[in-house]
Amino acid sequence: MNARTNNPPVHGVTPQSWGFAEDYVEMHENTRASRTAGVEMGLEPLSQGSVAALQFFARLTQARAIVEIGTGTGTSGLALYSGMSAQGILTSIDPEADRQASARKAFTAAGVLSRRIRLIAGTPLDILANLRDGAYDLVFVNGDKLEYVEYVAQALRLLRHGGVVIVNDMLWNNKVANAENEEDETVIIREALQSVSETEEFTPVLLPVGNGLLVAIKE
Repeated sequence: MNARTNNPPVHGVTPQSWGFAEDYVEMHENTRASRTAGVEMGLEPLSQGSVAALQFFARLTQARAIVEIGTGTGTSGLALYSGMSAQGILTSIDPEADRQASARKAFTAAGVLSRRIRLIAGTPLDILANLRDGAYDLVFVNGDKLEYVEYVAQALRLLRHGGVVIVNDMLWNNKVANAENEEDETVIIREALQSVSETEEFTPVLLPVGNGLLVAIKE
């Protein structure tokens, strides 16, 4: 998927303005602690703006059932939990049990009710295949980049009509917009972008938040 350069912005956003926007919504102390734990484990952290966006979309959709692909150390889970319905349940999948152990500590420290968080350690595509069609309000994708196309396909199946998929890292360190970059992960991310844009049931928008958030509503 080639970057479109024929419609340049009338007013470019400076790094200072971008940073101001990223920092606009304060990150909760517990979320910040889980983010720090992720950095210490060598994980790419979600930006403050991305955390705010996850909470916003969970609240906007009044989500009662969320699937998260990529638990990490709980940063995204805390954001989604804080935005979802008071009766909502978050199902979070990660192949690394040690990450989920760290996330569980973060959830406990934040006072998250254990009955509202379902942590599943295992291969995401295998677990997703066992989840019910059309049963979820929001799907957040932040797993293996090489499986992004498959994750998007699963999200389409899992979401109810009016549900939202959010896919992280869709600008991938400024590599996706560089047409000359043909690294495996970059190519797969472009394919995922194209898959969403070509799926009639999705109405998408690509947001320059953090490392890029693709958000699409299932019609």
